Amino acid sequence: MANNTFNKKIADMDNLPVIAKEKFQFAQRDGAIHDTKLETKPIGYFKDAMSRFKKNKSSVVAAFIILFLVIYSIVVPIAFANNYNTSLGDNLFLEYGKLLPKAEAFLWAGWDGCKNVELGANDYNIRRAIGVETGLSPIVTAEKFTTVDETNGKTYTKYRVKLDTYYDLGMYIIVVNKENYKAIMSWQDEHQIQVIFPAVDYKAQDSTNAQRLTERTANIWYKCNDKGVPTLDQEGNFQNIYKISNGSDNYSSLRLESDPGTWSYAAITGAADMDENGNIIYDADGFPEGGVSYKLRVCKYTYFQYIYGIEPSFVFGTNSVGQDIFYRLAQGAQFSFMLAVSVSAINLTIGAIYGAIEGYFGGAADMLMERIRDVLGGIPFTVLTTLFQLHFADKVGVVGALLFAFVATGWLGMAGTVRMQFYRFKNQEYILSARTLGAKDSRIMFKHILPNALGTIVTSCVLVIPGVIFSESSLTYLGIINLESSRWTSVGTMLALGRDYLSNYPHIILFPALFISMLEISFNLFGNGLRDAFNPSLRGSEG
Repeated sequence: MANNTFNKKIADMDNLPVIAKEKFQFAQRDGAIHDTKLETKPIGYFKDAMSRFKKNKSSVVAAFIILFLVIYSIVVPIAFANNYNTSLGDNLFLEYGKLLPKAEAFLWAGWDGCKNVELGANDYNIRRAIGVETGLSPIVTAEKFTTVDETNGKTYTKYRVKLDTYYDLGMYIIVVNKENYKAIMSWQDEHQIQVIFPAVDYKAQDSTNAQRLTERTANIWYKCNDKGVPTLDQEGNFQNIYKISNGSDNYSSLRLESDPGTWSYAAITGAADMDENGNIIYDADGFPEGGVSYKLRVCKYTYFQYIYGIEPSFVFGTNSVGQDIFYRLAQGAQFSFMLAVSVSAINLTIGAIYGAIEGYFGGAADMLMERIRDVLGGIPFTVLTTLFQLHFADKVGVVGALLFAFVATGWLGMAGTVRMQFYRFKNQEYILSARTLGAKDSRIMFKHILPNALGTIVTSCVLVIPGVIFSESSLTYLGIINLESSRWTSVGTMLALGRDYLSNYPHIILFPALFISMLEISFNLFGNGLRDAFNPSLRGSEG
């Protein structure tokens, strides 16, 4: 049977086509055999890593979010360096506090600066009086209803009101010099917008308590009783108690339509210069010379227009002390990023060197260095930060003490990561080959082992940044550290300052909370993408 099969194969070979001899050619005529040049360009390590990273869609989106937040933290403080947040005095800041978000582009979403509240009769009348005097009514809509107090059985009138927080700013008392007084009057006439309103004669009230009430709030310009309830005339209108002018304020600017020309718009304070005969010296416009100041009752809304040339409108609203949250958040984010990147860079340097020595040499050196890490790692971070703030902040400042606290034990995790990677790679064949060829320890550590561990190290380093920001926020929220100042803040500080207003003014804490949430989520997704991109075992894979 086997012979028959063999004979059949021989017969089949006899039937093969015959190829002419001249058709055969040598593949290598010159006798030199070498590799054919690659037709495609070689792909480097980082280019290959970037190619894999781009295929991770969630990480790419996270990277763009982080980039946007970083640009926001850099550009906004520079672009608005001389804006409302830095040009007003601390006292005037308070007058614009707790304003709700307002932006023309987001009116459809309810960002109109209004809120729904329930007001008693007195508070309602104060708001109504603001609208009557200024023409800028804080009351957008109102619904009257009655309620019964269960403790005494009395019936009270209340109002459900949609309140414009910007018009609700009302009046404010300021003291200016002669030049500023003239400038405000000139601006009023040019723009036909009333800023200065008649001064109030609180002595015109009927009782002592009402006098105190009028002195306490610049919004009461009408007759009222001890509790602030307005005393209306027969037609149901407010009765003004404006101060009658004696001509000394020299007011010659825009007036209310109802002004008969006898109301005083400023109160004179200070002493004027006198001549030899004891007479007051006046300038060419009839104003007293010398240390004379003018006490004005101004509308906060239109006074803002006078200072900045635009109507007040804050896209994120203002915080409890009147600072623009949009600007303040960018300023806090900039500080938090700078702190986190500094801590990450320092911890990476210390941890990489320490962990490389541990993992490469091993033995007794590793044993001793690990025990040192164990001792330092046993110190609670919160306790360490508190001690640094109590005993070190006076010498290096709050920020310096916080930086030392983060660095004191922050490098331990990085050192452990690097040590583990060195133990993983140091006995690989290519490392043994390099050692056999006489490579120095430093070359093996940082030329051969460290690049292969780069993926894990970079990922750990990147994830330190949100960790530092979150830790700082937690410490600030707990009151262990305080980074708040008139010119500087942090995201954690904004969260801490906003917690007391969570019920009535949630926007104060909302935007810092959204910022840190987006940052934490984005960094985690971004870190996962970096880990896979820099993983040497995936190099050249399609992913």
